[in-house]
Amino acid sequence: MSVFDPGLQPERTGLAWQRTCLSFLGGSLVAMKVLPQVFGAWTICFGAAGAIEATILLVAVHRRYRTRHRLLTENRAEPAPIADGRLVGALALSTVAAGVVSLWLAIAIHFG
Repeated sequence: MSVFDPGLQPERTGLAWQRTCLSFLGGSLVAMKVLPQVFGAWTICFGAAGAIEATILLVAVHRRYRTRHRLLTENRAEPAPIADGRLVGALALSTVAAGVVSLWLAIAIHFG
């Protein structure tokens, strides 16, 4: 694979996204182990949903990186298209949803 940028910025960005998705996957797997012991068996669904989403995001990140890298190294006159932000939006939405569910669980346990 040829290098487009001597500073390897696209490669660093791709690796950062992979680390983020793997951390999300690891946290989801830990949640699948810990949440049922604390809150009950039904909470395993939250960890499973997070693991599935992290896996989908990891595949999407890999595909996006390969596409962008190919476009940048093809020596074309027009620049590569700008990303649409769906990947960042999906991760942000899932993070907010996890925070809301966690807050709801904490309030339910405290006042329940």
